[in-house]
Amino acid sequence: MGGESAARTAAAAERQCAVTRIVRPREALIRFVVDPEGRVVPDLKARLPGRGVWVTAAADVVAEAARKGHFARGFQRTVAVAPDLATLVESLLARAALGALALANKAGQVVAGFAQVAEALDRGRVAGLIHAAEAAEDGKRKLDSKLRGGDPDAPVVGRFTGEELSLALGRPYVVHAAVTGGGAGAGFLTAVARLERFGAGSAAFAAA
Repeated sequence: MGGESAARTAAAAERQCAVTRIVRPREALIRFVVDPEGRVVPDLKARLPGRGVWVTAAADVVAEAARKGHFARGFQRTVAVAPDLATLVESLLARAALGALALANKAGQVVAGFAQVAEALDRGRVAGLIHAAEAAEDGKRKLDSKLRGGDPDAPVVGRFTGEELSLALGRPYVVHAAVTGGGAGAGFLTAVARLERFGAGSAAFAAA
């Protein structure tokens, strides 16, 4: 009985991609539902009611699903699919990551400012390093060097602009920041990893 229960739990944690037909863990896919107007919309948290169609969380796979009618087949009905659905999903994933950064900041798990980040690196208190997309190469190089000397496996995030980081952290002129650990900080890094993997496309899954 225990084995059967474990098997059911494992199966519930997996879904089949409507495009590739590959079964993957739920977190490696994105669920889509149909809204009251008949439009296909992403359900990133997989909580919305109704029938869902699961697609590998990769931009090229989502684009293929939109282009080749996979959603109509999956939902077994005529649906409206935005041609830029993959772009919309990426935008929502970016927004979710910035929201997670704001939560980590409220939990006291983020430091900002070159000097503050450098001090956190010296103390070995950095789980992830963040640079604004427009940050100067010299500043990035100095902090990256400190990171490699401490935890070379810690991720470096550089896709968000200083304006986006400033809005998320509620302070002006954020160029460098760091996640110092904790559950909320880990949540941000997980959200960023999902965003980056989505943008990299299905090749990232093939290499995994």
